Amino acid sequence: MGTEITPGDRGTARHRRRLTTAIKESLRELSIQLSLLNHHVSGRLELNDVDLDCLDLISRHGPLSPSALARRAGLHPATITGVLDRLERGGWVARDRDQADRRAVRVRALRDRGAEVLRLYSGMNASMDQICAGYTDTELELLAGFLHRTAAAGQTATDALAGD
Repeated sequence: MGTEITPGDRGTARHRRRLTTAIKESLRELSIQLSLLNHHVSGRLELNDVDLDCLDLISRHGPLSPSALARRAGLHPATITGVLDRLERGGWVARDRDQADRRAVRVRALRDRGAEVLRLYSGMNASMDQICAGYTDTELELLAGFLHRTAAAGQTATDALAGD
């Protein structure tokens, strides 16, 4: 599946290309595995995959206006209306009047159902804790920085494609 990395060519351009390729392949595999995990979680919660994504965005960045959620999710505003209707019916979110502009609506996650979501991710969270325990603080800082920069690069690439 992956690129073979041999210690004998350390320091060479070839070795660096192999390392970079291995990282990219691992990130693609991680993306697939997380997508599959999210698909199973959404199924257990009786949500669509996109509904779970939107719920996560609301939980992490909310309260949000429906238009801000649509931008963050990369979805059409009409699609967001359906997502929010389903999430509200399921008891996942509430729509409240914006205090600054009573005509506007803000969507917030309801905390009472959060335990269900956390329980379904508990296996992955426990595995991540175990993996992180094997690294020093310095290594974790390096990894966190790498992942943050990689996520930002993904956002930039997404924005560029969305602008087409």
